[in-house]
Parts: sequence; C-alpha cells; structure tokens
Amino acid sequence: MALVDIQLSAVHWVYLAFIVFILALLVKRRDTTLICVVGIFTLGLIATESLSGSVSGIFNSFIYATKELLGTIFIISIIVAMSRVLIITGINETMVKPLTGFLRTPTMAFWGIGLIMMVTSLFFWPSPGVALIGAVLLPVALRVGLPALGAAIAMNLFGHGIALSGDYIIQGAPKLTADAAGLPVNSVMEASVPLVIVMGLVTTVVAFWMMRKDMKNGKWRDGLVDNGVEDSLSKSGVSVALPHRTKRALAILIPILFAVDVAVMFAYDLQGGDATALIGGTAVLILIGVTMLAHRNKGLEETTSYLIEGLQFGFRVFGPVIPIAAFFYLGDAAFKDLFGDGLLQGSHGIVNDLGVALANHVPMNGAVASVTLSATGAITGLDGSGFSGISLVGSIAHMFSTALGSGAATLTALGQVAAIWVGGGTLIPWALIPAAAICGVSPFELARRNLKPVLIGLTVTTIVAMFLV
Repeated sequence: MALVDIQLSAVHWVYLAFIVFILALLVKRRDTTLICVVGIFTLGLIATESLSGSVSGIFNSFIYATKELLGTIFIISIIVAMSRVLIITGINETMVKPLTGFLRTPTMAFWGIGLIMMVTSLFFWPSPGVALIGAVLLPVALRVGLPALGAAIAMNLFGHGIALSGDYIIQGAPKLTADAAGLPVNSVMEASVPLVIVMGLVTTVVAFWMMRKDMKNGKWRDGLVDNGVEDSLSKSGVSVALPHRTKRALAILIPILFAVDVAVMFAYDLQGGDATALIGGTAVLILIGVTMLAHRNKGLEETTSYLIEGLQFGFRVFGPVIPIAAFFYLGDAAFKDLFGDGLLQGSHGIVNDLGVALANHVPMNGAVASVTLSATGAITGLDGSGFSGISLVGSIAHMFSTALGSGAATLTALGQVAAIWVGGGTLIPWALIPAAAICGVSPFELARRNLKPVLIGLTVTTIVAMFLV
C-alpha cells in the first residue's frame, strides 16, 4: 500500500469526532447507541447531501452490520441452545466434574481457562476456541467462585489478545504485515515475541489484579445478561432425568466429538468461519441427539424449542451491539457500499486514511516512531477488525524504518500487536461478543473492564519497543 499524503475531508473529521465522543461515553459507562445512530445519520447527510439518503443509510447500515455479525450470532445461539439441554439433563454436571479437581479456586480458574484458551486459539483462532472452552469450562469457573465476567476476561485477553496478536501457528497476521513491510514472515514473528510476551503479561496481570481488588472492595460489577448464561438456561427450573450410565456415556462422547472437530480442523487446515461452522454443526447434532434421547416422543417439538431459546438469547445479546457496529463498519468498506465513493475517491477507508495522515505528520525518531505505530495500529483497529488495518501498519513501519535506518521488524510487529489487541479484539464491543455471549455478560461491560489493562499494556509495550528499534 503506497503511503501518499491523504487529504482529509469533512467525513474523516466528523467520523473522528464521533469516535472520540463514543470512547468518552464508554469510559463513563454510558450507552452509546444513540450517538452511533446520530453519527451514521450525519455521515450519510454529508456523503449524500440528501435527507432521505441519510435516513435510509441508518437502516441499511444496520442490515450491513447484521450480515457481518450473523455467523457469530448463530454460533453463540446454537452453543447456548446445546448448553441448555445439557444443563437440564444433568450431562453438563457430569461432564465438568473431573475438571473441578484442577480448577479449585477463582485464581486457578482464571489462569487455567486463560492458558487453555491461548493454546486452543493459537491453533484454531479465538472464535471457535471460545465456543469450545466456554461451553465446557464456564460452569466449573462459576462453581469455584470466578465470576462469569472474570471468565470472559480471561478467555478474551488470552485468546483474542495474546494468541491472535502473535498468531504463530496459522501466521495470518504476521504474513499480512510482513508482506506490506517487505519483510520475511519469520523476522516479524521473531520481533513480535518480546512484544507479545510483555503485552500479554502486563495486561493479564493488571486485569486479574483489578478484578480481585474490586471484588474485595465490593466494587465489582458482574455485567450479567439476564443473570448470566447458566442461570438463564436453567431459569425455568425444568430438569429431565436420564439414566446415570447414559449421562456418563454422553459426558464422555460430547468432548470426544469436539476433540474430533479439533483434529479435523488441524488435518484439513480449517480456519475462521470454516472452523466455527464445523463446531456449530456438531453442536446442532449434539442438541438433536440429546433432545431426542431425553424427551423421546416430544423430542421433535423440544428441539425447535431449544433452538428458539438459543436464538432469543443470541439476539438479545447482539441487539444493542448492531447499531454501534454499524457506525464503526463505516470506517472501512461499508461507507462506500452504503453511500458511494464520491467523497472517498482513492481512499482505503476512513480509519486507514486517518492512520496514513497521522504517519505523514510526525517527526522521525525511534520513540516517536514507536508511539505512532501503536497509535496507528489502535486507530485502524477501531472498526472492530484487527486484520483490516495491519497491512497499513506494515507499510508505515517500512517507511519509518527507512527513515531511521533500522527497526523495520520491531515497528511492524508493534503495529500488528496494537491493531489486533484493539480491533481483534479486546476493546471494541462487537469484537468481544463471542467471549461475552458464551459467558452471558454484556460486551460493553467486558470492554470497560479490559480498557485500563489493555491501555496500560500498550503503553508498556510501546516503551519496550522504543529500546528495541
């Protein structure tokens, strides 16, 4: 991507102003839906110079966001539907009982879930990993006293943060940044190791310390949606008896089926949506099989009932997120799709333009270059896709390293880490939905809990990068 000087238009400045306003509201724990709708309307009015076009743009942006999020909505809904029948039949209790011996305290649960999530995500990326880990380990965490929000923090920071920002197995992220910077993939991965370690250690330790401190002082907010997944799934108080031997057999069979999924992903190199689809299809088959065994003659009707309840939960969680996602998607390809490219001729998207403008207006030295790459990576991650802007940070890193005469790999890795942690993601609410929904907590509350630890981690990591450039 050529780094030409970008002339920022009114659209860019308005978009940036709304981002600052939205982030300020998030910090103050206020809802941002109304502001995002006003932002969409304002951008549409500037782009189309038409009242009808801007009003229509609100609805069309909602449709766009829903299409982008639909796969995630469905996998969460299906996992929740499957979890409901497992809880009602008691299979879930039997399945997780052996794990209680390993995760005996909230501390062990937090770090245990996080490390398991990190290893799983290195091989299969975080979204399918959340579905696998959350469905099995969340009940254990709750039983030993780790709040659902604490489990969500662990899964999110270790999966969408540490594992995805390094991406050492699948190598999707480092390949994109390395290609844009004109570097070998191995050099970027090697340079990222100390940065990923520092970012991961600082962020997770700070998040855990803040969680324990707030719990001790009575300031902890669970952020539960309808009292959490497990409560919402079993709130009817209904239970269905199954023979003990049947429950034991199913408690063994279900993890084996998911383990087979993992093996298939590895054997056939299934990633992202393909991996998620495999897990979702397996969950549907488990749902059908267990429901038919448990409800017998009423199995046909109950299968539909469980699916409906799962979908209701999924859309209840996603409902507040769609308007916000709709606004931030306008920072990438959605703007041209919805409002045309008349004002953005030759643009790579609003957020990428802002990143290029920042890079073109800063002095060149190691400290400023490191700060600029972190800021640019974070800005490009604001659309909720950590991967949309990492080619840009690779290009900026190449430009800066040419001026400095060194540090290309480190700057490239730093921009990658910042973009993935923000947009991949641990701070943008709709990027947090897989972990938040599977744990039954608000993605907005999860974003708020992550904000300080991630910002502290980015600051420390950027300082470390200054000495490595």
